[in-house]
Amino acid sequence: MLNIFKKWMDEHFADEEAIILLLLLFLGFTVILTMGDVVTPVIAALILAFLLQGMISRLERWRVPRPLALLITVLFFLGLSLASLLIVLPLVWGQLKILFAELPAMLTKGQELLMLLPEQYPVFFSEAQVGEIIELIRQRIGEVGQWIVSQSVATIPNVLVVLLYFILVPILAFFLLADRWDFFRTISRLLPTERPLMNAVWHEMNDQIANYVRGKVVEIFLVGAVTYFVFAALGLRYSALLAVMVGLSVVVPYIGAAAVTIPIAAIAYFQWGAGSEFLYVMVAYLVIQFLDGNVLVPLLFSEAVNLSPTVIMIAVIVFGGLWGIWGVFFAIPLATLIKAVYNAWPTAQRHLEQDQVADAE
Repeated sequence: MLNIFKKWMDEHFADEEAIILLLLLFLGFTVILTMGDVVTPVIAALILAFLLQGMISRLERWRVPRPLALLITVLFFLGLSLASLLIVLPLVWGQLKILFAELPAMLTKGQELLMLLPEQYPVFFSEAQVGEIIELIRQRIGEVGQWIVSQSVATIPNVLVVLLYFILVPILAFFLLADRWDFFRTISRLLPTERPLMNAVWHEMNDQIANYVRGKVVEIFLVGAVTYFVFAALGLRYSALLAVMVGLSVVVPYIGAAAVTIPIAAIAYFQWGAGSEFLYVMVAYLVIQFLDGNVLVPLLFSEAVNLSPTVIMIAVIVFGGLWGIWGVFFAIPLATLIKAVYNAWPTAQRHLEQDQVADAE
């Protein structure tokens, strides 16, 4: 048994760089899981830096000096963010207040519809079963309401922290972009001089994360904007609120789209009933999801994120459970990182194949 274990260790951990990389990955995951709240501003700044670097690189290709390109990009981002806050946020907040005001009437109408089930489908539903379902829904709504109140009270002291993050994160992202080469040189001094495995993984992941972050932000904006205009044209109430939900749902592939279908269907049904307007809204939403998954996603991400749907959903569940919303957002890049490390991991057999290729050349 010991010989088998020793043989396996010699096969997969004979390279010193592989062991160092494994320790670095373990240290990184440990820091994220144990100090997630502390490193959140740094992670948010890195995301913003990856996002803005694309526009900076485009301006540099147009022969704009990097300091000027950095200044233009930051000002454009700040202007776009301010416009979004002044236009989108009040609209969504207004619709959210109207929804909460009309929610009791919706719940009453839903209760009336449930009470009709024993008459329409007596084989499947009894009055006692429907009564239990209604009571369970009331309990869950009460629990959700209490949770919202408790969270609102608990987060009041953190308002200043959130405002501080809104100021700190853009500043940190600015300095990351301005001093990125000094930052990389400082990090590289702590690593081995010869590091082909780390370089291979880094180059692949740098392209992957940059492609993913920029593509995902563009996808959120486009899907949300198209959804708003379509729902508004169809006359669906709370179109801005639903559009924001649909846009953010693309962060969680497959699962997000399925989850957002429920409020869209509920609001459309309470507004029109099971008529033609309800059917138009649901068909329009399905068309948007189809175009997103089959046209927009392949166009934005190309072959950079080449993972099966099963792997993506498992990654969302695992990393989301370990790291919350950040784990959900980075589920695909983290799964891609594991795949990149696995593909580049040196083994005795791989070293032998590389030596044979070198000798043949």
